[in-house]
Amino acid sequence: MRFHTRKWVKPEDLNANETLFGGRVLAWIDEEAALYSIIQLESKKIVTKYMSEINFMSTAKQGDIVEIGIEVVKFGKTSLTLNCEVRNKMTHETIVTVDNIIMVNLGANGKPASHGKTKVEYVKDRLANED
Repeated sequence: MRFHTRKWVKPEDLNANETLFGGRVLAWIDEEAALYSIIQLESKKIVTKYMSEINFMSTAKQGDIVEIGIEVVKFGKTSLTLNCEVRNKMTHETIVTVDNIIMVNLGANGKPASHGKTKVEYVKDRLANED
């Protein structure tokens, strides 16, 4: 799994227990999944359709650094299915896992549209192909 994003846990990210608020980490996951999908599918019109069971395993405290990892499970005709792991860089523990996140590509009419992608592409390879 590739860990693309790191977040610093700040006071506004905490719950009443003074640990990382679950809703905050889910928002981070949703944003990372959207960014990853936009880059992979080369489309700005991406929406979250589905998130499978969310498994909270540990937490983080103020000042900790967390990493968000995204991995492609499969490419659909109009969708991209991902899985995600968030881990605490300080304690080396997994904070949360999500087995399936389905992101859907939308057309100009706001309906699901084919994206034409079938495999993971890296930006460095796209740039090399343009030369």
